[in-house]
Amino acid sequence: MNSALVTPAELQMMIDAKQAVIIDTRDPESFAAGHIAGAVNMHDIFTYLATSDANGMGELKEKFAAEFAAAGLDGAKTAVIYEASMASGFGQSCRGYFLLSFLGYPNVKVMHGGFAAWLAAGMPVTTDTSAPQPGGFEIDPAAASIMMDAEDMKAAMADEKAVILDVRDIDEWIAESSSPYGKDFCPRKGRIPGAVWIEWYRMMKPTAEGPMMKSKAEVLAECATVGITAETPVKLYCFKGARASNTFLALKEAGIKDVAIYFGSWNEWSRDPSLPIEEGLPY
Repeated sequence: MNSALVTPAELQMMIDAKQAVIIDTRDPESFAAGHIAGAVNMHDIFTYLATSDANGMGELKEKFAAEFAAAGLDGAKTAVIYEASMASGFGQSCRGYFLLSFLGYPNVKVMHGGFAAWLAAGMPVTTDTSAPQPGGFEIDPAAASIMMDAEDMKAAMADEKAVILDVRDIDEWIAESSSPYGKDFCPRKGRIPGAVWIEWYRMMKPTAEGPMMKSKAEVLAECATVGITAETPVKLYCFKGARASNTFLALKEAGIKDVAIYFGSWNEWSRDPSLPIEEGLPY
């Protein structure tokens, strides 16, 4: 399988061949302090909160198709997305990977280890900004199957074959906090009924270059602890689809065939009192 993770050396070769559009998902201040030459700053890949109804998904598609095209993506060049490190940005580079996959963009990569790995490899950094040559590409509606809405998640609750995988931090899983933005950011704390839990950090391990994704065998071993195999339909959620995107990439790299994200996640589910939740400590 062709990996969606690239090393700094591989990215440099792509830059030299003029094959890459580089997208930096960090905040504008970090980007201004130093970035990979030619990179375009798109922090709203991380900050944008989407609702999963038809209007919300329509707005999401329209907004990001336009932004990615303006960054230079033309359907031929490869998008290479990075964040500060794999474990410090709540999976924001992987959220960009998921959004482009949802749009059906054919060539999407994540820089493994993020900007920290680029620095560790002694690669060049600049504070200069560049104006990209605008591109444009066709959205592929067939790719949208990786995106779930609340109705899809309700169907997953009734599907004995599917596993609903919660990848939030432990304080959210045990219903002490409603979000990374604060304990009471959302009106309800808890879990989607029937979900199992693997904290998103467990898909990574420390290395000399910073946190990196675990190997295929290691990821499958983590998944086996909650009954997930390569054939299991996995339905992911977190708070807003970022940490879930990190896990989405890890599972796809490990060869798990059917993985989808409920992108509205807890930010949406908890705000609808008609949707069921489990509260308190898990049994």
